[in-house]
Amino acid sequence: MPFIVFIFIAKYVSKILNRLLLRRKIQHSVRDISIRILKLVIISFGFFIALGLLNLDKLLTSILAGAGVVGLAIGLALQGTLSNTVSGVILSFLPEIQIGDWVETNGYAGEVLEVNLRNIVIKQNDNNHVVIPNTKIVEDAFKNFSRTKRSRVMLTCGVGYESDLEKVQEITTEAISKIFKQKGNEQVEFAYEGFGDSSINYVIRFWTDCTKQRDILFAKHKAILAIKKAYNEHDINIPFPIRTLDFGKNKFRSETIHISSKD
Repeated sequence: MPFIVFIFIAKYVSKILNRLLLRRKIQHSVRDISIRILKLVIISFGFFIALGLLNLDKLLTSILAGAGVVGLAIGLALQGTLSNTVSGVILSFLPEIQIGDWVETNGYAGEVLEVNLRNIVIKQNDNNHVVIPNTKIVEDAFKNFSRTKRSRVMLTCGVGYESDLEKVQEITTEAISKIFKQKGNEQVEFAYEGFGDSSINYVIRFWTDCTKQRDILFAKHKAILAIKKAYNEHDINIPFPIRTLDFGKNKFRSETIHISSKD
């Protein structure tokens, strides 16, 4: 009877804890793990109290001893699973990765849909779901696009050797500054990188609102449209490599060999 009472108490207290965590806007994975741990503690406590009331102290001692041996055997057999479980607890309370964030890790990028005790689930751009074991996330580096609202975007291009380089820098920087407003200490940065086969190459860097990989993609899209439009207005050439193949220089040469024979 006492054990059944503790089961109901565990359910009731878990509901209260869930409401409190919801008010504080704690993420789902943290709530789920916290509720499970609380239920386990209350029910285990009730189980031991029930054994004590029934004067089964010796049985309790035997159960604890047996549980230790069984727990050791299970722990050795399920090292990988337990490692994922511990990693899941760590990830659930880690503020750097939460449900809804856009992350890039282990060669995959997408929105975090779920963080549980075994793995995390990521939805990629193609709408496919990727399941990654928790240990892979904990042991490997990951990039979270959603933790910062502003990101720096880098775009490379090249102009012809006949171009006025100072004029190109001014026109390009002005074109980017018009569509991407820089805040605080942010600024549009332009720098030539080197002499290419058919162009003088440069990189331009600017800041924009970005919490997903998609934001970077369309920021580059807008930047390319703006730069191309500005170059068309000022007759600035963006060259492309041209290869000329001349087959006339290497011709086969034929020779006639005369062999004289003596009688």
